[in-house]
Amino acid sequence: MSRDVVIAHARPGSSRAAPIAPSRRAVVTGLCAATLCAAAPTPARPQRIVSLNPCLDVILVQLVDRRRIAALSHWASEANGSTIAALARTLPKTYESAEEVIALAPDLVLGAKLMPLATRQTLARSGLNTALFDVPETIATSIAQVRDVARAVGESARGERIVARIEAALRAAAPPPGTRAVSALVFMAGGFASGPGTLMDELMRRAGLSNAITRYGFTQSRNVPLELLVADPPQLLLSGEASAGAPGWAQRVMQHPALAHVAGGMRRAVFPERLLYCGGPVMIPALATLVRARQSVVGA
Repeated sequence: MSRDVVIAHARPGSSRAAPIAPSRRAVVTGLCAATLCAAAPTPARPQRIVSLNPCLDVILVQLVDRRRIAALSHWASEANGSTIAALARTLPKTYESAEEVIALAPDLVLGAKLMPLATRQTLARSGLNTALFDVPETIATSIAQVRDVARAVGESARGERIVARIEAALRAAAPPPGTRAVSALVFMAGGFASGPGTLMDELMRRAGLSNAITRYGFTQSRNVPLELLVADPPQLLLSGEASAGAPGWAQRVMQHPALAHVAGGMRRAVFPERLLYCGGPVMIPALATLVRARQSVVGA
């Protein structure tokens, strides 16, 4: 099991959890004592699963049949930010409160270690079986998370099929050897650019793009001032889809008079916001989008 997941099992008849010695980054909400695990095991294939995290939602719906999903997070049904919005709208949802989850009586809860402390503590006291996950920061840890979620829900074989699709997408995204990388920036809302050491940064490199934010001297994700774009524009600017009547930040930048003399050398490509925030299966369309953007600059 990856160091990035912690399973917390219910202790029958008790609201307290017995501590274990976790990895440095683990946050543990509870673990049954060895003598009690047989009395209240996590089902090999949990039949009522609640997910409280949009990125875990995406993995879960590809692992289990819908009848086993007691609820997804409400974020999963938002079209701008979710790749599974249409499906999610046909499934129950919560607003990630512990009270909602407890009322659903699930036999497994999937959540992020970064969930509010009060929610985590309430779930621990409730005795629900809970699996908590870190936010993956690399392709490798994202793939490991898919496997961890698959094991937690009793669907390791389906998990391996998802991993195989991700690995195939990575191979397909790789440019031919010796191909020069295209300098690019991937913008989130408000001009916030993905920095080095992020999952997006690694996906860019695997798709033949070099993250231009590093040549501006930045070592983390941040806003890139217009002045830097004017002085040293990347070959490619990727940003979200335009909204009717509300031009996005990148649109406004491209139309700025200061960029008039460099806009011809800086191609714009759409990178939907729903591909920005999750790894796992979302890496597959994200890689395909990055590859198409690179090809728009250098040709197929």
